Amino acid sequence: MISIAIDGPAGAGKSTLSKRIASELGFLYIDTGALYRTVGLFMLSKFGTGMTAEQIDGAINECKIAMSIENGKQKIYLDGEDVSDKIRTPEVSMAASTVSARPAVRAYLLELQRKTARENNVLMDGRDIGTVVLPDAQVKIFLTASPEDRAKRRYHELEQKGLQVSYEDVLREVIQRDAQDSNRAIAPLKPAEGALLLDTTGNSFEKSLYQLKKLITDRLDALGLQY
Repeated sequence: MISIAIDGPAGAGKSTLSKRIASELGFLYIDTGALYRTVGLFMLSKFGTGMTAEQIDGAINECKIAMSIENGKQKIYLDGEDVSDKIRTPEVSMAASTVSARPAVRAYLLELQRKTARENNVLMDGRDIGTVVLPDAQVKIFLTASPEDRAKRRYHELEQKGLQVSYEDVLREVIQRDAQDSNRAIAPLKPAEGALLLDTTGNSFEKSLYQLKKLITDRLDALGLQY
């Protein structure tokens, strides 16, 4: 089986680009960030924004997550409820960053991710895929963009969903999320060894798509892998 690992900070376009490329290559797309967001949503509903490390560790085994691909799209279920849209809010994003720093949460989700990769050709994106989850992935890419560029993308996404947010608040959250993810003790955000770097600052979606897909296919071709 072939594994492609794409890591990078929040708002870099990992999920949107990865979904498209996985579809074009015929790979199974796994949005690992959605798994952590689902845990974050669960903990928010249980403890609120003031959740403590002890509360997270004590409740993680109560969190029942299921993942499926329906009509080519990944769906995430929490206790049987489809929460694919509910997990895409700024509040849940910050909660995801908080819970992802807990070793108990990472261990809980790690085997689910690895089992999926053992059984399928996968394109998996997140923050520690190439460093921790799939360290033997044949292709590793670190996808990034400036904080301002990422905040603009996230702001427009939220605006299109009808959420009332300001660009300044989104930029502040992006910078805060970067700091949390890069400085956490467990699996901090950083490029994996041997990862290819792609900075999409200022790119159109189509340009980023072309550049990312070319990086992937060139590496697979160089390795002589059939896909």
